[in-house]
Amino acid sequence: MMLETVYGICFFMLIISMLLALVRLLKGPSLPDRVIALELMASLTVGLVVLYSIAYDEPKFIDVAIALALTSFLAAVGFSRYLEQRGVKDD
Repeated sequence: MMLETVYGICFFMLIISMLLALVRLLKGPSLPDRVIALELMASLTVGLVVLYSIAYDEPKFIDVAIALALTSFLAAVGFSRYLEQRGVKDD
């Protein structure tokens, strides 16, 4: 009983965090702010998937969380490379 309460509180906190990150994603004000909010949402999604996997005893979802985390990391690296290249102007 107590463990379900803890899981419920954790789900609630992760969803509230996701909503706050969504607000930052929609409001901006700049492109890097929005990308960081999107990366935060991806990390929170990984947390939600792992928490679901633990709460409902579904270990196969851990693989999904790992794949999502790797994809999110590669997207962050790609975006940082884009920002780095955009800052350099070859005239």
